[in-house]
Amino acid sequence: MLAEFYMMADKEGDDDNDVGVVLDVKPKTKRPPMYKVLILNDDFTPMEFVVHVLEKFFGLSHAQAFEIMLTVHKKGVAVVGVFSHEIAETKVAQVMDFAQRHQHPLQCTMEKE
Repeated sequence: MLAEFYMMADKEGDDDNDVGVVLDVKPKTKRPPMYKVLILNDDFTPMEFVVHVLEKFFGLSHAQAFEIMLTVHKKGVAVVGVFSHEIAETKVAQVMDFAQRHQHPLQCTMEKE
């Protein structure tokens, strides 16, 4: 009977003697992978249309859109922006749909940064 008392006291005492440390730990979150949205050159889509697309879907000023359009024209491709996967995918779909509706072969793609 005495042994049971000491065992119970030890168990109860363990709870009273526990020292807890509260750490303010912030979970480490990884940045999501980013994706480059690219406009590709073709010989048929008018330059003005490309400028319009860049202004409409990427919020660029006329001067910025014109510069990117010239880069596409001269180098064959240009990065329009860098976005999360979902946003990049949406932008590509919007541009491709808009170009198709206007019967232009403009190509827009995305690739991991």
